[in-house]
Parts: sequence; C-alpha cells; structure tokens
Amino acid sequence: MQVLTKRYPKNCLLTVMDRYSAVVRNMEQVVMIPSLLRDVQLSGHGGSVQEGAPDLYTYFTMLKTICVEVEHGLLPREEWQAKVAGTEARDPENEAAEAEEAEEERLSGELDLEAQFHLHFSRLHHILTHLTRKAQEVTRKYQEMTGQVP
Repeated sequence: MQVLTKRYPKNCLLTVMDRYSAVVRNMEQVVMIPSLLRDVQLSGHGGSVQEGAPDLYTYFTMLKTICVEVEHGLLPREEWQAKVAGTEARDPENEAAEAEEAEEERLSGELDLEAQFHLHFSRLHHILTHLTRKAQEVTRKYQEMTGQVP
C-alpha cells in the first residue's frame, strides 16, 4: 500500500482525500483481473448479503471514477449535466426533481454561508471516509478470492 507523503491534521479534508486516493491506487494495483469481481457481493454486517446491492465490480469502477474526480477536479457543470442527460431519459419525475433542486439552491443561497460550508464539508468528509472503507473492502475481498495473503 502506498504511504501518504504529505502530513496534514488527521481530520483535515486533504488528509481524507489523500488517504482515499492512496487506498484506491492500492486497490487498482492489487486487483489485477477486475472481471473476477463481477457478480460477487460484498457481505454486510454479520456476513449477510444485502438484496439488490451492487457487485464488487460496480464498486471497483465507481471508486476509480470518483478518485479521478478527487485528484483532477470535477467536470464543468454543463458537461456533467450533458453526461447525465445522455444516460437518463427525460421524464416528468426528473423534471420535478430538477425543479425541486433549483428551489433548494435558491433557498440555500439565503442561508448562512458558513453553515452551508460546514454542512457540505462534513458530508464530503463522511462520504470520502465511507468510500475509503469500501475500497479497502474490495481489495480485501479480491485478495481472499485469489488466495493472496492480505
């Protein structure tokens, strides 16, 4: 596993981002044959498999994609919307959700910016920590499947 070279405070967002990137890079190095992860479920708490949960291959590709965005930045909003629109059909539910999101953005513009920042910052920190754990689980499961000693 790659070692973090930069030193930031433990709960600093940069530390969490660096840790996530390092764990995903390690996952990519360990998982030599990603197709082995297809149709393999990640067991939940107590060894139970959640019904309808994504397989490990889906997690693997999602974690890699998110890592690229963490390391290189987001697509411009217009490109991102075009990409999403290309994969989702337009329907009344999507339009209603977009209208609701626009209303939320208008209302959030009226809220205290410091409170907004804290809310989004803490959510991002939580999500990156959760994704880091998922990348570690995918790596561990792959090592178990291939007989590698973790």
